[in-house]
Amino acid sequence: MSGMQVAPYQDFAREKLGFEFADIQLLVTALTHRSYVNEHKKSVNEHNERLEFLGDAVLELVVTDYLYHNFSEPEGILTSWRASLVRTESIGAAGVGLGYEPLVRMSRGEKQGSDRARQQILANAFEAVTGAIYLERGYDDAATFIHNNIISKLDGILESGSWRDAKSHLQEVSQQIDNQTPQYRVIEETGPDHDKIFTLGVYVGDKLMGTGSGPSKQVAQQQAAQAALDAYAKR
Repeated sequence: MSGMQVAPYQDFAREKLGFEFADIQLLVTALTHRSYVNEHKKSVNEHNERLEFLGDAVLELVVTDYLYHNFSEPEGILTSWRASLVRTESIGAAGVGLGYEPLVRMSRGEKQGSDRARQQILANAFEAVTGAIYLERGYDDAATFIHNNIISKLDGILESGSWRDAKSHLQEVSQQIDNQTPQYRVIEETGPDHDKIFTLGVYVGDKLMGTGSGPSKQVAQQQAAQAALDAYAKR
């Protein structure tokens, strides 16, 4: 890539990460999706999946280390907290906050993909950027990046209770308040088989308490359960 082409990546590093990359190609690769390589085989031969693999391990270690040294809760609770911090939705949202989406290189087809697919690409890119920072600057700077963009959200997660499995939590709440077990029903299925979206409703007795949509029934159930919990909270 020419200097003009990499300049936006260096600007991003300087403004959002607080340093310049000595090897800016690391950051460019971290923001290159496999589909872009497939479309530009003659000029690009490396995508971000290896950096994503590395960054995922660094992310989990930094979060685990922080939780272990700052909380005395049992392993099961700490595992749930960690899962909430590093799930696709959390790190995808961190990517949106950092504003690197315009720099992510992907195919024309992926640019027209679903919101869920876009969120997954941004989440994978966050892990890849983490891996790039680790290689470029070492563990401490990678840990600072993770603290600023992921661990800093922990207080909000604990306050909202979103770290809890929504379906399990809803069952506790519905049995306590209404003495009923929630039931999930498919409302709609849309899209082709390879990109299907499920919409489910969760009922407590005969009352529809919430709906949710997602690429699988399990995801849609979690979304519906969270909507129902929000409805209970407003009672």
